[in-house]
Amino acid sequence: MVPDSRYVLIGQIVGVHGMGGNLKLRSYAESEDIFAPGRLLLAARGDGTEKIYEVNWVQAHGRTMLLSLKGVADRRQAEDLVGWDLFIEKAMLPELDPGTYYWDDLIGMDVYDGNGVRLGRLESIFRTGSNDVYVVADAGRELLVPAIASVVTAVDLTARRIDVNLPEGLEWQG
Repeated sequence: MVPDSRYVLIGQIVGVHGMGGNLKLRSYAESEDIFAPGRLLLAARGDGTEKIYEVNWVQAHGRTMLLSLKGVADRRQAEDLVGWDLFIEKAMLPELDPGTYYWDDLIGMDVYDGNGVRLGRLESIFRTGSNDVYVVADAGRELLVPAIASVVTAVDLTARRIDVNLPEGLEWQG
């Protein structure tokens, strides 16, 4: 649950590490720099509870990251934060190169094929080893669209529209 449009989701606390209050983090950010020491993060859970924390440090840890927050000094405090989402103010995000977008800006956009037929809504995005994949949903079906230049032909943030040229053989799931 996003607190309001000023914020963007950048990760979720998925566990604890050790006894000193360190957290395991699933990051949705491309770089760990977003969790720089001193950065203020908004932590929120599904019931609407929110707290602001300051980052002490972050480091890569396998498929997750380890995160230390000021005020979270022991395992019990860390366990209380498992499942919470972490947000940052959009204004704190770095500028992007032309033709690149934050996932948060793309999710919810309508997706159209090369004939102008609406395929569905971009529900989520996930990373693979070589490229991102857009999950387009419509009427209980999902279409996995590789987010590569030869497939994604246009993105119009103002019109909230993505145009794609689907590769042959790409089919609906579900």
